[in-house]
Amino acid sequence: MSGSYVPVLQAALARIDTGLAGDPSPELLIERAQLLAVLGRTDEALNQYAAVLTNEPSHLEALTAVGTLLLGRGQAELARTFLCAAIARDPGHAPALANVGCFELLGGRLDAAGRAFEAALRIDPTLPLAHRGLGDIAQRRGDAAATALHRERSRCCRPLTTSQYIGAGPPLSVLALSTTACGNIVTDQFFDNRVVLLSSLAVDQADSATPQPPHDLVFNTISDADLCSAELATAAAIVGRSSAPVINHPAAVAATGRAANARRLAGLEGVAAPRIRPVRRADLTGPRGAAFIAERGFDFPLLVRTPGFHRGAHFVKVDAVQDLSGAVAPLPGDVLLLIEFLDTRDADGLLRKHRVIIVDGQLYPVHLAISRHWKVHYFSADMEARAEHRAHDAAFLADMERTLGSAAVAALGQIAATLDLDYGGIDFAIDRLGRVAVFEANAAMVAALPNADACWNYRRAPIRRIRGAVRAMIRRRASGLPRAAVNGQAATADGSRQTFNDDAGGVLLRRSLGC
Repeated sequence: MSGSYVPVLQAALARIDTGLAGDPSPELLIERAQLLAVLGRTDEALNQYAAVLTNEPSHLEALTAVGTLLLGRGQAELARTFLCAAIARDPGHAPALANVGCFELLGGRLDAAGRAFEAALRIDPTLPLAHRGLGDIAQRRGDAAATALHRERSRCCRPLTTSQYIGAGPPLSVLALSTTACGNIVTDQFFDNRVVLLSSLAVDQADSATPQPPHDLVFNTISDADLCSAELATAAAIVGRSSAPVINHPAAVAATGRAANARRLAGLEGVAAPRIRPVRRADLTGPRGAAFIAERGFDFPLLVRTPGFHRGAHFVKVDAVQDLSGAVAPLPGDVLLLIEFLDTRDADGLLRKHRVIIVDGQLYPVHLAISRHWKVHYFSADMEARAEHRAHDAAFLADMERTLGSAAVAALGQIAATLDLDYGGIDFAIDRLGRVAVFEANAAMVAALPNADACWNYRRAPIRRIRGAVRAMIRRRASGLPRAAVNGQAATADGSRQTFNDDAGGVLLRRSLGC
């Protein structure tokens, strides 16, 4: 869609507004919301759907539309609320079931995701989203035949899709490389269709010879080196045929597997990186499991996880040798990661996990999660119930260097320079020696907005800053400007316009469902 369509769309919106003055029917409100979404006014579209749901909480089309929009924006928990409400309204609604499957898959709950995708296919056997989901599950479980089957059945989708551009002038054309499997950066808030004409190429449904649309910039959104090694190789070949600047070159992303990162980050000054070694499952569960571990210099407690998962999925702590077989048994896959356990507890017994995002050479604080459990994630840590924990979080966001110390921030700068990513992130703690203890460092990092509760107001501006920085990077790099050198300092750039969950709309949506 070219910018010349904008007056037509605006005229249609004006006609709907005139009609609503005499007939505020749900049908017209839905039509208005759909038109707002096409115009790129997603916040207003969501609020319009909320108005429909306030009067008719079980409106199927509104529930599904809100759930899909929120899931695409990375607001998975809130999206699930609306998708499940749509399924309760109509258990035979295949798209809502498939989107619930995507939510479960994002959390690593493969069995629940599989049930949702299979339920969707019983209703619509050709639904591409459900087949892609089952293909991803099969890939993670090492079932090559099922992976190939479902990927083939999902290929009714075109490998290349182009978004609707509604800007007034010539667009900035971006080619985004992705995969139909999980393992992509959540980029919905990075591309404004009033500025960017976005073409998305699913590399696992293409090859290096697939024709490329005209583009000013390539943005590789494939982010998980452990899960998507083959797709990253294809992406690298595609990038090799383009003369445009590249954000997150596939070769740089491919080097960020957990084991590879552990090796190259371990030698950095002020950094503690755990030893990580890929091993065969049979070597851990066999009769020589304890000897195998000792021969490789590991001791208990230690960590074991299946590569290619996030959010703590398929990740266990083994405290003693007698617990090894039982702990490893539920983990999927024949290759597992043996990980040295870094004890980063403070004197009060609490564990603190920080996250920073790297954008074009700058470091942006995202959050500080505080918990008593060894597996620390912001979504599961006791932050909402503990005002004192949120105060520490707010202090980290307000002044990262003062919170961590200049030496730790300099170490983070070294890590960022070593990763060589234009967009990425680092999850870490500060150990008792003042070192940056790295838990994860790659492109598969999200800076998600919190829910609409006022207790999270302090977190909204930092997230907007990151999203604005990415949009600014896209413009700069498309203009041919090089990446800024990593300087080991926190960025202070302002973000761009406010997003949906920053206003009362989030509260309105929740209230429309009574939550």
